[in-house]
Amino acid sequence: MLLNELSSAFDRVFGTDIPNCIGVAVSGGGDSMALLDLLRQWGKTDLAVVSVNHGLRKAAADELDLVSEYAAQYNLSHDILHWTWDKTGNLQNAARDGRRQAIATWAKEYNLSHVALGHTKDDQAETFLMRLSRGSGVDGLACMSARRERDGVTWLRPLLDLSRDDLRAYLRENNLLWADDPSNKDTQFDRVKARQMFETLAPLGLTSERLAQTAAHMQRQKDILQWAEAQIGKLFVQDSIGDMVADRAAFAAVPEALRSKVFADALCHVSGQDYRPRFRPLQEVMVSDVPTPLHGCLIVPSKNSLRITREWAAVRDEVAASDGLWDGRWGLRNDGAPPSDALQIKALGKEGLAKIPDWRDTGHIRQSLWATPALWQGDRLIAAPLAGLSAGWTAQLLRT
Repeated sequence: MLLNELSSAFDRVFGTDIPNCIGVAVSGGGDSMALLDLLRQWGKTDLAVVSVNHGLRKAAADELDLVSEYAAQYNLSHDILHWTWDKTGNLQNAARDGRRQAIATWAKEYNLSHVALGHTKDDQAETFLMRLSRGSGVDGLACMSARRERDGVTWLRPLLDLSRDDLRAYLRENNLLWADDPSNKDTQFDRVKARQMFETLAPLGLTSERLAQTAAHMQRQKDILQWAEAQIGKLFVQDSIGDMVADRAAFAAVPEALRSKVFADALCHVSGQDYRPRFRPLQEVMVSDVPTPLHGCLIVPSKNSLRITREWAAVRDEVAASDGLWDGRWGLRNDGAPPSDALQIKALGKEGLAKIPDWRDTGHIRQSLWATPALWQGDRLIAAPLAGLSAGWTAQLLRT
């Protein structure tokens, strides 16, 4: 039964175009061990198994030994990656992001385009409840999707229609071992609190199945919004120095919900950040009539336009080699000049712009030019192509 569910999920994802090998992230817990065994029995592709040791519990090594033993039994490759918390931010969020980035790097090294994860219907419902408590809108409440592109990897969640109990029953029926992480009962974590809330909510009809169903409804609404957002997003045009610019009157005529989404996406595009800004400051900055910083950007309104430029304060400490990538998107090139350790790419800034008397001839505003790449030799400005001082150098926007 469960194998049929998984097979149907992968048929929807791949059709007949199945990769030769996919990665499988396995922690040793019940969900991921069941996923690994189901994928092995599915048998339509080779498997490469990966685990991450967060170094937070001594027992984690024993749990990963369980994965290694299973992999060895069926002649599967198994790599254990290590991640260390730097003690900053929220532990669970940091561990999740660190785990994802480590696995993405591993997948690229092994030329794997897809990695399967063991998230279940219960995870879907818990995530919905957590995000509901934070006041999330449609995007957040849509929760997890069965397929997502991120960090150069396609992440697959083929078990979202199955419950945690379904998978435990499958493991018992097939005499398969798994480990239970004690942190899954630690009420200092929001996910554990959400899990325990179901005992109170279930009598009201708010079961994990019902919340997962609502998350699926939200996903359909999100699909509609994304289609409309793509049409409206065309109002923002990227100019030659990387700013996003929209006609202010046309943008103001867009329904508020879509306007917020498009504006947030434009901020993320300019700043290079994955996560959108919080709702309230986003609403405030959209109606401001004065230049306002948000999310590593500066929003500059005028009578006819709305401009999102990189904020100088966000990049003033960014430094790259003369042949490197600056701010994750800019490169400077001079075919006649070899790379030099004496030259560095840094933000032009206010002082740099003051050294270029004809910068107004570019037609760009000063706030935008402050955050553009310039070539420096110590405190000496060598070139600032976007501000009109080329000296044989050109600026290339490498992330558009």
